[in-house]
Amino acid sequence: MTPLAHGIGGVRDLPVPESFFFSTAAVVLVVSFVLLGALWKLPQLEHRAGGARLPGLLQTILLSRVLRVVLGAAALALLVVAFAAALFGTTVELLNFAPTFVYVIFWVGLPVLSITLGDVWRVLSPWRAIADAAVWALERGGREARPILDPPAGLGRYPAAAALLAFVTLELAYQRPADPRVLGVAMALYTYWALGGMAVYGREAWNRQGEAFAVAFSLLARVAPFAKQDDSIVVRWPLTGLAGAERMPGTLVFVAVMLGSTSFDGFSRTSGWQNLVGDLRADLVGESQRTVDLVLTLVNFAGLSMFVAAVVLTYSAAVIWAQRLANAPRLLVPDFVLPLVPIVFAYLIAHYFSLLAIQGQFILPRTSDPLGRGWDLLGTADFVPNLTIVSPETVWYVQVVSLTLGHVAGLAVAHDRAVDLFRSRTDALRSQYPMLALMVLYTVGGLWLLSQG
Repeated sequence: MTPLAHGIGGVRDLPVPESFFFSTAAVVLVVSFVLLGALWKLPQLEHRAGGARLPGLLQTILLSRVLRVVLGAAALALLVVAFAAALFGTTVELLNFAPTFVYVIFWVGLPVLSITLGDVWRVLSPWRAIADAAVWALERGGREARPILDPPAGLGRYPAAAALLAFVTLELAYQRPADPRVLGVAMALYTYWALGGMAVYGREAWNRQGEAFAVAFSLLARVAPFAKQDDSIVVRWPLTGLAGAERMPGTLVFVAVMLGSTSFDGFSRTSGWQNLVGDLRADLVGESQRTVDLVLTLVNFAGLSMFVAAVVLTYSAAVIWAQRLANAPRLLVPDFVLPLVPIVFAYLIAHYFSLLAIQGQFILPRTSDPLGRGWDLLGTADFVPNLTIVSPETVWYVQVVSLTLGHVAGLAVAHDRAVDLFRSRTDALRSQYPMLALMVLYTVGGLWLLSQG
């Protein structure tokens, strides 16, 4: 796939300078901080997390085994189609179903679905569907399905972070990420990772700690107005799922991979990074293509790793600063890691909104001809995508609004946790000064990266 640009694409005819948007976003955050301090005096999110149950009939339908089996089978069928297209279809990336499906519909569309409807990945995961079917078959045969091992203490979400880092390395560092054959091998390897982990540690444990996409989508789903609690589905205020502390080890590293990779994607499109890559290519003239690809992949991976590390370091510095200002007796990382989740989604929308709007249209003709062999199975092969569906100016405004609102939401979640954590209102407010500084840094930095792409 030759990815269509999803930055602002060189918008230079805005009615006001770009710096106006940077300063306005920062002012909005500061004003929001002041209003939160003045008006939000008691914790609200955890008290409203219970929500209200959906009506009985709708509840029955949504929680039915039939619906779960149908959706799981459909998801598995899509995985098989994508895998077959990657391995046996055309090697022309834009004519193959797999690249657009994986990088646009799956990686961008599922977060939007998770934020809107909740943890739908529990019923849409093809790997969980395979594991569920295997357990059902074992139990029908009179055998007990149980994990081989218990997850080691302290394992946390580090396996999921490693798996996600591998995926974004393929997406952002490797030189031919949309090559269908490469994507097919990656899909096979990840299937082994997901199913092997569930076989060893159990379905629930591995989906909480090792299956990268299950962890990513479940974290994003905590923002959603819908959630499954016990044996019922409830509708609740958005963001209430982010109340409280998150004590699972590795959560910060996992969120940093999500946030840092999206930031690096923007940075890799700047003229400075492009010039660096161009100079490296010039220095490697005469070397084999394999050597060139390896060197550039390693350089990109180094840049990606630096951005992930930068998220961990800036966040940790802010939390340590907050701990000292508020005289907290312990480290506050578990208490303030979840406010980063709305920011992750904001960055996803800001960076990939145009990709979903434009490149996402290509899934219609590709669905009719997944292998690129001239088929028209569903009658959509002749669909012509509208490449001007959104203007560069509209993309920029969406980016500004999404980044600003995402960071305001992060501030609100952090403030709610602070007033719940500290008895003294003064300590609660002091603990949020570093968080405000962090949000301003991430917002202005994110907008700058997008403006340079």
